[in-house]
Amino acid sequence: MADNDQFRVLGARAQDGAIPAEYDEGLRGFMLRVYNYMAIGIGVTGVVALAFGMAMESNVALQQLMLGTPLKWVIMFAPLAFILVLSFGIHKLSVPAATGLFYLFATVMGVSISWIFLVFTNESIAQLFFVTAIMFGALSLYGYTTKRDLSGLGQFMFMGLIGVIIAVIVNLFLQSSALAFAINIIGIIVFAGLTVYDNQRLKQEYYQLSGDGTMLGRAAIFGALSLYLNFVNMFMMMLQLLGSRE
Repeated sequence: MADNDQFRVLGARAQDGAIPAEYDEGLRGFMLRVYNYMAIGIGVTGVVALAFGMAMESNVALQQLMLGTPLKWVIMFAPLAFILVLSFGIHKLSVPAATGLFYLFATVMGVSISWIFLVFTNESIAQLFFVTAIMFGALSLYGYTTKRDLSGLGQFMFMGLIGVIIAVIVNLFLQSSALAFAINIIGIIVFAGLTVYDNQRLKQEYYQLSGDGTMLGRAAIFGALSLYLNFVNMFMMMLQLLGSRE
């Protein structure tokens, strides 16, 4: 009970910006760990996507195999399987196992989105990646530094995310350009909101788990996964809205 009271006090003081120096230093280390995982994951995804994109450009047979056969559905939905395993199994996995699974997921995601190098110009991809990175950095900074309680925003954005997922599934059958446009606009807003919320949530998790190295390690991996998904989805939706096509 005393520990729970301590965590509540720390959480309240964190909202007021008044936390002990040792917790402040530990929080910075924890967030740096989260962002290191995320950055490496995005780097792995980018390298794999570029490699497979170039391979498909030069090899029509590989392009047909990956995009013109039922294998494309496996490639499309394989990342979802990793997300589900990490989401529901994170508390049972060791930190090294969770880390390896996260990087394996990032590799599979790279294969899944490699088609963008066949559809969009390299300049457009680079420019929108840079724009997304700036947006993501600003949103993350706000979420990390704001003293406002963002729990209500998180709930609202989560409901929006469910709506976006349903709309995406529906549009797989409808193939409506108007619906796709709306999905991308709303999706960017939703993932921007989740980026702000997730940064505050990670701070609160640190105060709640402080002292438990294993739980903090798992929280860092899951936090990296959340931020990674926010970034990648914002980038993909920005690309489909504003990208210059080949």
